[in-house]
Amino acid sequence: MFQCLPHTLGWAAPRWRVLDAAHQKRNLAEYEGYLDIEESMVLELVSLVRDLISDVELLVGE
Repeated sequence: MFQCLPHTLGWAAPRWRVLDAAHQKRNLAEYEGYLDIEESMVLELVSLVRDLISDVELLVGE
């Protein structure tokens, strides 16, 4: 799913790969009970999600 972001929003690979890495960590936590996430990653995710919301709003004209 994240691989579509370059085509839909023009996001470079390093941006969407952070989201993909977080998704993989979430899967490990959900299915294997292993959760190891640093505060710096959470802060980066918050920033990226804000950008994602903003870019999608621009795309749909809100």
